[in-house]
Amino acid sequence: MFLEGKQETYFFDAHSQSLFPSEQLKAISGRGEPVLDREQRICYMPLRMGVRSVGVIGLAGCDLSRETLEAIGSLAAISIERARTAEQLTHAEAGRESDRLRSVLLDSVTHEFRTPLTAIKASAETLLSDAQLAPPERHELLTVINEESDRLNRLVGEAAEVAQLDARQLAFHFAPHAISEAIEAAIRQTQSALERHPVEKTISANLPQVKIDLERITEVLVHLLENAGKYSPPDSPIHIIAELGKQGEIVTSVADHGPGIEEMELDMIFEKFYRGRNQRARIQGTGMGLAIARAIIELHGGIIGVRSQIGHGSVFFFSLRAS
Repeated sequence: MFLEGKQETYFFDAHSQSLFPSEQLKAISGRGEPVLDREQRICYMPLRMGVRSVGVIGLAGCDLSRETLEAIGSLAAISIERARTAEQLTHAEAGRESDRLRSVLLDSVTHEFRTPLTAIKASAETLLSDAQLAPPERHELLTVINEESDRLNRLVGEAAEVAQLDARQLAFHFAPHAISEAIEAAIRQTQSALERHPVEKTISANLPQVKIDLERITEVLVHLLENAGKYSPPDSPIHIIAELGKQGEIVTSVADHGPGIEEMELDMIFEKFYRGRNQRARIQGTGMGLAIARAIIELHGGIIGVRSQIGHGSVFFFSLRAS
């Protein structure tokens, strides 16, 4: 089959390439008239939309009548045009979505960057002024600068990581590990974020190892644990569970006692820059953490998801194939 729109030829197999030279297919498509070689049982039928040819199809071992061939050509032409229209609509929708995401990103990043920058600027100006500050006050201002600088550095890092994951430019180093290694590492890294939450850990015995990039899976758990800490009321427990799934996969869950997620938002919560409608003003964040987590899990060949009940909390989980 030769298609005018793409100027490309598609063959059923290697043998058909010798039966149907591309130049001949192009020529017949341009003329728009069928060529039926009954002796060689080879037929060329233009794919026409009205008087316009969108391509040509070549058939070997062809004993079909001209009427049947014209019907096949018409149906194929309609399908090709429908696919082309759908592709154009998809590109247009992708363009609109790209514009929307750029706007959301700009709003989100502007807000998230402005807050630490304002704190750093105010603290630095106070330190540079002639104000007589007691040592504890100076220490507090320097602590603000240090913490907000770390926050800025993390924001930049997350934005760069999202871009690298989208372009599949991030290097992964896979090796067999126990999922408990990632869980323990993530708990250590989130101690400050979870200092007001007891962490309850349940890891099933004798779990098989999984072939993972340990650093990246730890990062996924860090995002899930930090979110659980941010959105849960103080002193409420956070549960981490690792168990064997029904298909022999390793399922790891992080459960909280937060406000829950509305059902209509469950499909959007892993999209880049999306944040829950009722939490955007109350909780700081860029909406990149869960998008990063999903990209990492999918690049491991796994699945990530969430179950939630309003007023009772959420359970974020991901599954990985055992090695």
